[in-house]
Amino acid sequence: MNVLQRWHDMVLNQNHKGLADLLTEDCVFLSPVVHTPQRGRDITVLYLTGAMNVFNESFHYTKELVSDAHAVLEFECTVDGILINGVDIISFAEDGRICEFRVMVRPLQAMQMLHGKMAEMLGQLKSASA
Repeated sequence: MNVLQRWHDMVLNQNHKGLADLLTEDCVFLSPVVHTPQRGRDITVLYLTGAMNVFNESFHYTKELVSDAHAVLEFECTVDGILINGVDIISFAEDGRICEFRVMVRPLQAMQMLHGKMAEMLGQLKSASA
C-alpha cells in the first residue's frame, strides 16, 4: 500500500497510528494560520494528529489530483455548525514518503474557529506527551 493510500486509511479510520512512518524526518508542515513553516517530522505529526482530533466523522475528501510528486486533496467537514472547505497539498520525496504537507482552509469564519480549536488541541497534545 502506498503512502497516499495509507493516509486515506488513517483519515477514514480516524487513527494516526503509524503517521510518523509516512513522513520524512525533515518534513515541513504549512498551516493556514501559522505564518512560519513548521519543520520536522515530530511537529508535523503533532499538527496532523491535532487536526484529526479537531475534525470529526463528517470529514471527507471530495476531489483528488495526484501525480508522482504531489497530491491535492479537497476536503469538507462540518465543525460546530460551520462548513469547512479546504485542500491538503502534499508533496512526496523520492522514497514516496511525505516531505511537505500544506493545508488551506476557507471560509474565514471556519479558519478562525479552527485556529482556536487547534491551539487548544495542540496544547493538550503537548501536555500529554510531556
